[in-house]
Parts: sequence; structure tokens; C-alpha cells
Amino acid sequence: MTEPTDADADSDGDSGGPRTPASGPEPARRWTRAAVLGDLRAVDGALYAAVAATSTPTLDRVLRRLSNAADHSKVSLGIAAALALCGTRARRAALVGVGAIAVASASTNLLGKRLVHRARPDREAARVTVDRYVPMPASASFPSGHTASAVAFATAVGVVLPEAAVPLGVLAGAVGYSRVHTGVHYPGDVAAGAVLGIASAAAALAAATSAPVTGRGPGSVSRTPSRPGSTSTPCCCRRPWSRCRSRRRPA
Repeated sequence: MTEPTDADADSDGDSGGPRTPASGPEPARRWTRAAVLGDLRAVDGALYAAVAATSTPTLDRVLRRLSNAADHSKVSLGIAAALALCGTRARRAALVGVGAIAVASASTNLLGKRLVHRARPDREAARVTVDRYVPMPASASFPSGHTASAVAFATAVGVVLPEAAVPLGVLAGAVGYSRVHTGVHYPGDVAAGAVLGIASAAAALAAATSAPVTGRGPGSVSRTPSRPGSTSTPCCCRRPWSRCRSRRRPA
């Protein structure tokens, strides 16, 4: 049998030395992008490990319950149901908020998690205390769907109902942190979910703004004048046609 030569060893590729970017702008850009992503993953993992290693027995039970309550947006939908009983503007805020949740949920599960197949964190390796445990989802880790839906609802409702912006924003932030605290998401997943939630709220608000008005509320007055001579319909200045200012002519 013929022994391999030095040329054969060179043709096999990696000789065990440090990898350097190939010559040319495109390989260099790919190498730089991979290096930056590697550094970001390292920071993300370090933050996750720091949260896991910090003892917070008082918060563990509260955040575990909050994380469970946020499953399927139960908290946000409950708030939307309460807002629907509080007047016209609150009902509109609830409707836009639910629409934002729908956009965020679809974007997360049908787009984000299918494009980025990131594995869930290893809670046992990070030594997350069992008191924090919630069921580990089977879906991909990136982005956080709980965070996306909570932020989308808080943003959309906060725009329509500004007095609710701060408490809902705090609640959405707590939901996002609870996913890291319970060990089911990396901080980067939560950050990406928050960005996706804001974009989903913007889309829902844009759709609500551009929706045509199909009817008028009770007591509203038509702005389109009817034929001249009619005394039952107001004119352009909201007076009966017999008293319309536009019909008066100087003597």
C-alpha cells in the first residue's frame, strides 16, 4: 500500500492549525460575521449562567407563576377582556392589542423559530434551581414567543390608551425576564422577542388606522350636504338649508 505524501495531506484541508479567513472580501466578511455571532453567543450564555447562579428564593415562586400565566397570552387576553368593559377607547385598545398578539404569535412560530433553529438552554448544566422550573417547551428557543406577545400587547394598547402604557410595559418586561429566570430562554431570545413584539404592534396599529369606517355612531351628523331645498338635512355648515350661510348673497 502506498503511504500518503505531503501533497495528499495538504489536499485533505485542515492540518490542525488555527483557522484564518480565506483571501477575498466575501470570505472575510463571512469570517467576521461568524466571529461576531460567536462572541454574542458567549455573552448570551454568560448572562444566562449569571441569572441561574444568583440565588433569589423570594422571586422564584412569583416569576415561575408569572411565566406559567403568560402561556398562550392568558394574562394579556384577560386584561383585554377587562378593557373591553371600560368604554369605547378601552375597547378599541383591547381590539388592537389582541390583533398585535395574533401578529406576534404568527411571526414568532411561523417565521422566527423556523428560520433560527436554536436549541433550548440546558438548565441542568447551568444548575438552575428546581424551584424555578416550568415545563420546557419543545419548540426552538429563538425568539421568545411569550415576550413577543406580551410586548406587542403592551405597545399596541399603550399607544391607544397611554395611561396603560407604563403598567403594561412593566408587566411585559417581567414576563420576558421570567423566561430567563425559569431557564427556558437565553437573554438574546427575549431581546429578539421584544423587537418582534414592537414590530407586530406597529403592524396591528397600522392596520387599525387604515381600516375604513363602515358606519357612524348614534347622533353623528352627515358632512355631505343633500340637495338644496331640504330642511331636514344639515348643510355644509351644519344648519338647515333654509338658514345656510352659503346661500346668503350680499344685497
